Amino acid sequence: MIKEITVVLCLGLAVWAYQATQPPPPKLCGAPGGPPVTAPRIKLRDGRHLSYKENGVPREKAKANIILVHGFASTKHDIMSMTDPIPHVVEELQLYIVSFDRPGYGESDPDLKRTPKSMALDIEELADHLGLGSKFHVMGFSMGGQVVWGCLKYIPHRLAGATLIAPVVNYWWPGFPANLSTEAYYRQIPQDQWVLRVAHHIPWLTYWWNTQKLFPASSIIARKPEILSRQDSELVSLIAEKSKDRPQATPQGEFESLHRDYIVGFGRWEFDPMELENPFPNNEGSIHLWQGDEDVLVPASLQRYIAQRLPWIKLP
Repeated sequence: MIKEITVVLCLGLAVWAYQATQPPPPKLCGAPGGPPVTAPRIKLRDGRHLSYKENGVPREKAKANIILVHGFASTKHDIMSMTDPIPHVVEELQLYIVSFDRPGYGESDPDLKRTPKSMALDIEELADHLGLGSKFHVMGFSMGGQVVWGCLKYIPHRLAGATLIAPVVNYWWPGFPANLSTEAYYRQIPQDQWVLRVAHHIPWLTYWWNTQKLFPASSIIARKPEILSRQDSELVSLIAEKSKDRPQATPQGEFESLHRDYIVGFGRWEFDPMELENPFPNNEGSIHLWQGDEDVLVPASLQRYIAQRLPWIKLP
């Protein structure tokens, strides 16, 4: 009898553990019971939809086309706000600017097979759908900066230039010296160290780790103030005030947006950014990397090392 009870309890525990690690299905935009579709979208090669927002001068009058890539827990509206203070510059330089919701964010369908390569191909497909020509510029912020690395790897022939703004680094990129990446990794608060370990080593546990209540999970998702420098805290407050009426970043659920960002961004990449070749050997374009020295989330030491390994990247 005791043996049978033990077996039943073990089976019950296994079922509970399995269910606890399974994220709920996303609430697709435009589907019954899902969020509404309010912005233009394109249909991608695999049937997914990508939502976008345009700004600047009309495409047919533009001297340069720029695709903006938003960061963690934000949308096409948030990244587009970066151009709000400089409308005269946009007009003077005749820039066409388009931002889009990354898969799973805002009104873009999730991509359950999302990789750095698939994101680069999404951008290329968006550019072709909008008729941006054979070459265009890409600009990514934070997690969006990681997407730019994918563009430099998979679609360098389509780029007229690229800018990475505080791009998130993957501490497991093999090009980093072990002592340098380890030192930077342990500057994070312990709970975030654990989140990244889980996302890298046991990604199937990421959803449970970020939703359980036994111990602290991601401080970034929880928006803890100690993860920001003083300057960043002031800036975030201003952004939050301006964006309070904007659409939410995760109306379809947090797994295919926030948690998937962890899995993709800190997982095992199929290439090392530090082995990339200069896409502009004849100086027909340029790559810029911007990073604050006091950034708590993204270590400046690792960005400086990347710029040393890739001298064709301009780091002010």
